[in-house]
Amino acid sequence: MAAEGGDSELLLAATLLHDGVHVPKNDPRRAQASTLAARQARGILVSLDWEASRIEAVAHAIEAHSFSAGMAPQTLEARILQDADRLDALGAMGIARCFYTAGLMGSALYDPFDPQAITRALDDQRFTLDHFATKLLTLKAGFQTATGRQLAAERHARLVAFRDALLDEIGEV
Repeated sequence: MAAEGGDSELLLAATLLHDGVHVPKNDPRRAQASTLAARQARGILVSLDWEASRIEAVAHAIEAHSFSAGMAPQTLEARILQDADRLDALGAMGIARCFYTAGLMGSALYDPFDPQAITRALDDQRFTLDHFATKLLTLKAGFQTATGRQLAAERHARLVAFRDALLDEIGEV
């Protein structure tokens, strides 16, 4: 926001409330998490006597931030929130989150017989390393703001370096 602008009150509210409803990554309702969080945010903001148009702006930013929802952000605040949320999935923090979540889900680190999925379909529910190819390494292309694109490129490079180092250590390079 410091570089891109936007309404700070709307963006701060959306930031605070965007993950208000937790749906685990392997839950079939995962794609609905941002809609559920937006509904919850509306209720909170109504109770704080916010104007309806501002409530809807916050709700839109929350709904559009989610990768799983597949909704295009229509406002600057929504674009900034989406970029900020996706930056958390990249770089060192993204790697830590990826392996933490995979551990919670009981996923293996990689397929020992085909770590790079050369002869099998990618399956990021079973193999953590597959999540790099199915999602993490695709995120860089979808950033909405110039600042987001710059930061994403830097963090994307960290993801690639980590993946390559891991593959080297298991003898796959």
